[in-house]
Amino acid sequence: MFLHTIELCFCGFKFIGWAGLCHFLSVLSCSCSHHLLTGVMSRSTEEKNAFGPHVKIPSLGGAPAASVQPALSTKIPTKDADSQVKNISSTERKEPVPQFTFLGQPRLESPWRNMAWTEERKTSLMETISSYRPSCEEVPQARVLLLGPVSSGKSSFISSVQSVFNGRVTNRAMVGSCSTSFTKKLQSFQIRGQKGEDRTGLVLCDIMGLGDDGMTGLTLHDILSVIKGHVPEGHKFRTDQPVSASETVGYVKKPSLKDKIHCVAFVVDASKISAYPKGLSAIFKQLRKHISDLGVHQVALLTHVDQMCPETAKEVTAVYESRKIQDVMGKAAALLGMSTSYIVPVKNYSSELDVDVNTDVLLLSAVDHILQYADLYFQDNTSQHKGLKLDF
Repeated sequence: MFLHTIELCFCGFKFIGWAGLCHFLSVLSCSCSHHLLTGVMSRSTEEKNAFGPHVKIPSLGGAPAASVQPALSTKIPTKDADSQVKNISSTERKEPVPQFTFLGQPRLESPWRNMAWTEERKTSLMETISSYRPSCEEVPQARVLLLGPVSSGKSSFISSVQSVFNGRVTNRAMVGSCSTSFTKKLQSFQIRGQKGEDRTGLVLCDIMGLGDDGMTGLTLHDILSVIKGHVPEGHKFRTDQPVSASETVGYVKKPSLKDKIHCVAFVVDASKISAYPKGLSAIFKQLRKHISDLGVHQVALLTHVDQMCPETAKEVTAVYESRKIQDVMGKAAALLGMSTSYIVPVKNYSSELDVDVNTDVLLLSAVDHILQYADLYFQDNTSQHKGLKLDF
């Protein structure tokens, strides 16, 4: 077609000259444009009828557009026609596509506990803990017993707290990852100040964990013996041999106030709250009753919160803005039978090599929380203990 048109142009130039040739090309161009537009309109009309929707087609000469009625047709549009229909529909109407953002657990509008995530706050907490001394003169250090199920993070918490003061991550307390308790004996860890300074007024005591059935390897009798101060340092617990004056080497028959446990911190894993055995709640409540009868205050640490909330895993400052962690706190309170005001979330150091300011603030805040309740013990029992000593 194109070559034929070129030949006509050369022939026309010979016979009719430049003026005639230009007139001929002008007429030819208008004729081609008219046939092309008519063909597109005709094909477009057939395809619109085939698909059914009303389509307004512009008419020539500025006449009002005609509305094409939907009609049933068995004619299948060709590939080229289908692309033309898509092009026409895309230019005539573009409907906005809704955008959806799926949020599993949105952040709360305001944190449910206030926390200053600053270097200044970290320094202030470290100074408070380093300078802490029990209000009772005869007790040099507050002894806090960590008590909870196997792999709840007791030993990791001790190592993490000491790491804060060391300025680098260290594993002072041996940490295990098996289903049975890694810790088999009573171990007391004196928390030291920055860069190996003098020891603080805090001792964290590690003990065998509770088993999945509630009391595997550790009986209620043994736990209460530790709290009363009868169990010597380094005693290895055995399921077939409970602590007793006759069988336990180094048994403390008349423990002084400094030998006793001054606060109990229950440790529960946030990622396992819903998976703990049903009987564990009854065990915790039984323990709390007997411990309370001894006049010892109790708090709780909710570990592994970073495993429950992706935002907290990325940035620990989101812990008190997380709806998920707030819900888990409520479940932990029900499990332990205590108010959420006694429970604090923590993130232990595990795979990290360097300490982080925000993680340090969360850990130190937990220690400060513990010391407040330990000091209540001395306030409640110092005068009573002195009175008892006068009777001997």
